[in-house]
Amino acid sequence: MKHLPGPHNKMFSHFNTLLDFISQQVKWHKKDLDHNNPRDYIDAFLTEMENHKESDVGFTETNLAMCSLDLFLAGTETTSTTLLWALVFLIKNPDIQDKVQAEIDRVIRQNRQPTMADRPNLPYTDAVIHEIQRMANIVPLNGVRMAAKDTTLGGYFIPKGTSVMPILTSVLFDKTEWETPDTFNPGHFLDAEGRFVKREALLAFSAGKRVCLGEGLAKMELFLFLVALLQKFSFFVPDGVELSTEGVTGITRVPHPFKVCATAR
Repeated sequence: MKHLPGPHNKMFSHFNTLLDFISQQVKWHKKDLDHNNPRDYIDAFLTEMENHKESDVGFTETNLAMCSLDLFLAGTETTSTTLLWALVFLIKNPDIQDKVQAEIDRVIRQNRQPTMADRPNLPYTDAVIHEIQRMANIVPLNGVRMAAKDTTLGGYFIPKGTSVMPILTSVLFDKTEWETPDTFNPGHFLDAEGRFVKREALLAFSAGKRVCLGEGLAKMELFLFLVALLQKFSFFVPDGVELSTEGVTGITRVPHPFKVCATAR
């Protein structure tokens, strides 16, 4: 691609800038590395490099840089896209935004930042976040998989080696799984007493052995970022602006560009 003229060439210089950043971080980590007390992913990887000096299993500085970038790039884009959709749905449903803020005010108030320990005490907020993920449907086609063996599914024979592309949309909007599949409804994740309920049909991170590696991190990021934003701000759009929930599908499904107003609470 670098031999073709066009604005896409900027990505190569940006990518090199990120690699330089990771390389600098690795140098800093090496200065005070304690193999018995790893502080983060880089420390753990450097320790494995020491343990596998004589073997060829992929523990190299090049792989460390590339894997670290994967964590940044894959997690940053999907989380930011989900937060964009969160603003769309909360602005289109101001009553739901108000209820989330009321729950946050009751549990956390305004005098401290949210932590993951708050999540069990914010069931409505948790339900809203999960409904945002369902409706946002940011990876409609998931990633391509391959049948590991001859399989029969739904009456269809799928030979070993067949490429399979799971359509997550079919599950996230399945009329047999969701009471109101085409409506933004946090009640999908609440029981009669208002307690949070996990739903197996929410496959925002795929499923099985190839489920998203960053699922746990992404869930923490979404909760902490969105709660912190709604704790301090209320969101709306300028008069006369109508937000669209149609989205634009590329690598991920993103909202149409929109302007948002935020007022301090």
